Amino acid sequence: MKSAPDDEVCVQWSETLRMYHTASSELESELQSQHQLGLSEFEVLQALSARGRDTEGPKVRMKDLETEMYLSQSALSRTVSRLEKVGLVARGECDFDRRAIFVWLTDEGWARWTAASPTHRSVLEKYFAPSLEGSARV
Repeated sequence: MKSAPDDEVCVQWSETLRMYHTASSELESELQSQHQLGLSEFEVLQALSARGRDTEGPKVRMKDLETEMYLSQSALSRTVSRLEKVGLVARGECDFDRRAIFVWLTDEGWARWTAASPTHRSVLEKYFAPSLEGSARV
């Protein structure tokens, strides 16, 4: 495989960063103005919603949630605290391991995620759908 010249790789990297910054800024703005959610808050709701819906959960260990997120442990903890304060998630201790903390979506959290998902999707499609044209979508 032939490698690209250094300047081409640097240009591609800069374009990637520019697209990420532009898309994430718009996501932050749209989610905040329309749904009172920051991007990190939405991403936590998204990760929890991916596990389905039960009456009280399903519960996810904070340690497991950390592995899926791009946030540091302390940033994730602060984000979950903000979501808990407004009633979108709940936290509880593990019955068999007092060191483990579980987190889950509340009904209000599920409703907010459901309402915000189309906004999130439309912004992402604005930036990434053109690059996906011609490739198979699932």
